[in-house]
Amino acid sequence: MPNVLITGVQGFTGRYLAERLRREGYQVSGISHRHHAPEDGVCRCDLLDRDAIAEVIDTVRPDCVVHFAAIAFVAHGDVDAMYRTNVVGTRNLLGALAESAHDLRSIMVASSANIYGNTAFDPLTEAVPPAPANDYGVSKAAMEYMARLWSDRLPITFVRPFNYTGVGQSPRFVLPKLVDHFRRRAPEIELGALNVARDFSDVRMVVDAYAKLLAMPGTGEVYNVCSGTAHSLGEAIEMLERLAGYRIEVRVNPAFVRHGEVRYLRGSNEKLETAIGPLEHIALGDTLRWMYEA
Repeated sequence: MPNVLITGVQGFTGRYLAERLRREGYQVSGISHRHHAPEDGVCRCDLLDRDAIAEVIDTVRPDCVVHFAAIAFVAHGDVDAMYRTNVVGTRNLLGALAESAHDLRSIMVASSANIYGNTAFDPLTEAVPPAPANDYGVSKAAMEYMARLWSDRLPITFVRPFNYTGVGQSPRFVLPKLVDHFRRRAPEIELGALNVARDFSDVRMVVDAYAKLLAMPGTGEVYNVCSGTAHSLGEAIEMLERLAGYRIEVRVNPAFVRHGEVRYLRGSNEKLETAIGPLEHIALGDTLRWMYEA
């Protein structure tokens, strides 16, 4: 029975992947920095504490590792914390894994499509050079470069997820925020830039791809995880208006308009599907219905 360690296991994606892997027979352990109630197999650990990470790894002795723990909110206010967590925290984890005596089959490191920034390439393939447009994207690009220092010692696979959503995602993110307003039948909503389009996926499709990649030996490859279709924010609003049966008034709040906003992101999933087979695509309208009716 494979033993997998998931950092950020109590986060949005971590919970879905842990559930999926348990169904497949994995023994799941996790690291969390959050102040949730204790859970079986979950260790409270700060990735900036190198000794604590080494102790967890020596105790768990994982066969596979999935690294989700990060500051993943683009508009997070503490830029120093973002770089420390996303770069230094990842380095501490990989250093501890490299020093562990236990053989590892695969390590999946979650990066982000934000590393591509604003670019004329469409769709974005893994060969497009990084050109991040905000600190979050820079932190993830730096994390990738740093992690490659360990590629001769560790079986790492990199994933670059594009936007994805589902039941349980924080309303700080735009689609859960929209769903929350429509479920409450709010008459209006304040948003930032409206002229943006994203390649939105369903979290269930994303963790299906992650589970299949994790079953493969890590070889240093990088994979976009995306639907291959971009939807504008206006399209998402129209889908929810049809679901809820009313129109919402949208107001632009300048305070929500981010500096370095990436206007358009659409990815190519050709490399991913070549590696793991066809993705279980879920239309955005079906995802929004699942969230709205949850």
